[in-house]
Amino acid sequence: MESLFVYYKAIPAFRAVKSLEEFLIQGGQSYNASVPNNHYARNILTFDFGLDNTAPENDTELERRSAEVIAAVERDFPLILISEYFDESLVLLKHALCWSLDDVSSFRLNSRSERSRRPLSAETTEWVKEWNSLDWRLYQHFNVTFWKRIDYTLGRTKLQQEVELLRAKRRKLEQMCLQEGGAVDPAQVQDTSLKPFQYGAAVIQGYNLRLGLNNDTRQLCQRLITPELQYTSALYTKQFPQLAAARAA
Repeated sequence: MESLFVYYKAIPAFRAVKSLEEFLIQGGQSYNASVPNNHYARNILTFDFGLDNTAPENDTELERRSAEVIAAVERDFPLILISEYFDESLVLLKHALCWSLDDVSSFRLNSRSERSRRPLSAETTEWVKEWNSLDWRLYQHFNVTFWKRIDYTLGRTKLQQEVELLRAKRRKLEQMCLQEGGAVDPAQVQDTSLKPFQYGAAVIQGYNLRLGLNNDTRQLCQRLITPELQYTSALYTKQFPQLAAARAA
């Protein structure tokens, strides 16, 4: 929710308030579900799953709607991962799809600089849970099932061993690929074609490749640092070369 507020500060629900705390203290008075783009302001997880994210009117309605949301997600998605436990999720995904460690090795993309983040107080956190009541129920349920799945497929010890292997692999790739050894603010990204899209008040970081990489290594490293929009465009060109050529003409 804090990330959404920063990134989508220009939407009608957030535009008139100075802080997330002010928005929540006012009970979301500036929020109107019928106004375009305001869906970003409430129960965005439920919305992203393609479900009705309007707020329940009472506890009985919350119980009914949250049960429906959870059942719908469980029906359509056999595996749910959690960004809060990203590396653990990648290990679980690796086993579910019979992939290798290389298949799930990645760099952190679309991530904000620390200067555009701010921690939430315990009180604000509780307000966020109440405001996003459907999302909070969704998260609680799948946080439980996530760890249950780990326990009966891998076990915590094997999970931690593989998480450490994944992190060691990432560190090795960072040393091999990155000029600064990590992410940099967008103004410091030297190759403008690899600069991440900036929006709202968020400062989205990017990367610089080491100089002197051989062709194969450079290709691997560039795939790891390419932002989502540029990667989507590259995939489109690869999958639909004739359509891409027609669009470029």
